[in-house]
Amino acid sequence: MFPLPEASLKPNTYAYETVPLVKPTGFREYDARWLFGSELNLMGVQALGLGLGTLIHELGIRPELVTGHDFRGYSSSIKQGLVLGLMAAGIKVHDIGLALSPMAYFAQFALDIPCVAMVTASHNDNGWTGVKMGVNRPMTFGPDEMSRLKEIVLSGAGIQRAGGSYTYVENFPEVYIKDLTDRPKLKNPIKAVVACGNGTAGAFAPRILEALGVEVVPLDTELDHSFPKYNPNPEDMEMLHAMRDAVLASGADVGLGFDGDGDRCGVVDDLGEEIFADKVGVMLARDLSALYPGATFVVDVKSTGLFVTDPVLIANGVKADYWKTGHSYMKRRVNETGALVGFEKSGHYFFNKPIGRGYDDGLVSAIAILDMLDRNPGRKLSELKDALPKTWSSPTMSPHCADETKYGVVDAVVKHFEAMAARGDTIDGQKIRDLVTVNGVRVTVEDGSWGLVRASSNKPELVVVVESPVSEGRMRDMFALVDGVLRTHPEVGAYNQSL
Repeated sequence: MFPLPEASLKPNTYAYETVPLVKPTGFREYDARWLFGSELNLMGVQALGLGLGTLIHELGIRPELVTGHDFRGYSSSIKQGLVLGLMAAGIKVHDIGLALSPMAYFAQFALDIPCVAMVTASHNDNGWTGVKMGVNRPMTFGPDEMSRLKEIVLSGAGIQRAGGSYTYVENFPEVYIKDLTDRPKLKNPIKAVVACGNGTAGAFAPRILEALGVEVVPLDTELDHSFPKYNPNPEDMEMLHAMRDAVLASGADVGLGFDGDGDRCGVVDDLGEEIFADKVGVMLARDLSALYPGATFVVDVKSTGLFVTDPVLIANGVKADYWKTGHSYMKRRVNETGALVGFEKSGHYFFNKPIGRGYDDGLVSAIAILDMLDRNPGRKLSELKDALPKTWSSPTMSPHCADETKYGVVDAVVKHFEAMAARGDTIDGQKIRDLVTVNGVRVTVEDGSWGLVRASSNKPELVVVVESPVSEGRMRDMFALVDGVLRTHPEVGAYNQSL
């Protein structure tokens, strides 16, 4: 029997070296994240591997799995601990080595292996680690699988079995690179700043884009797991400002920034201005719906309302399907509906056939953006952005709310707006046009202004976003409405940022 995990252990003690440390909060809605050392030790990683292998057998899935690790000083050792646990559970492990998360997802298809466990902390700061898991390509775990995995690991219910093995897959990145570059080069010259924040994507992104004919201006592409400049996260202002400066200094047509595990791509236009990922999604939807009229696009509930109101998308017969925020939820919805693409405001894009395989890959997203520019010669990215109808959007705002109470607060807010709609109440003199309640509540009024409240998937916070196609004043009105409802709940604290 493997020792039962503990939720807390003191480092530099006998117990820390002989007992698995697994803090229960590390099991999130659709992946796992811990601070390595204080919340998870190497024996805890083994317990996780044993539990994951046990779950694979329990689900009746062929016991073969792809694994890889991102570029952090401790990721390789964590992967080795995970592999030990998986092998003890009777899993045949295929290790592709240093990799991007989408490279591991691709390996499931290229090697015909059903399961994946990618060791990555994604865009989190150094000190964090985690695992993205799945057993049904191209999808990754959702709440049901994560809950069962947590139960198995923390209760010590992992079962050791014979049959486990380990195989190192040599030069697998070459297979991935060939898959993305075995296509015609771009027809028109494009200069792109390629920013990687010294993270894993630096080993692959410049080479892939250069092979497609892009003139690459590298920015922090040297691998350095200390992340000396800034965290590799294209939603952070430090990285965006560095991209802006490089675009303006080089005269590039676009800046493309990749996060720590390469499944997201952030965009800066030729004027050095950030384009929020949901607006880039509208631009891509315009471009792709001209090629695929009547396409369905899945959109997370935090994203702009332009997917419904944009006249070009309406003329192209686009159907917008607003769905739950979260990469696993979005992947599953794209797969189930056969949508052409799923767009998430955080920058996760899920391209289905014939463009991709349904999982999130920052390089596939970057190539789609470059193809859009290539199909619009003579039009700068800033011009394509300015051609969109104007909207006023808030950043993502997160008031504190304890994990134990946040879902109850959101349920109450949903009921509040449902009751308003049922009574025919107006908001600032306007009727409620639509309520979307798949993930919290998104309330839209007649002029298209909307506000969203949902519970954060992985922090003790709520998530609030507002937007108006009318004016900044209407956007602020929607925020005042939503915040006014939240302030009736004393459990809701201060915002991390606000209007």
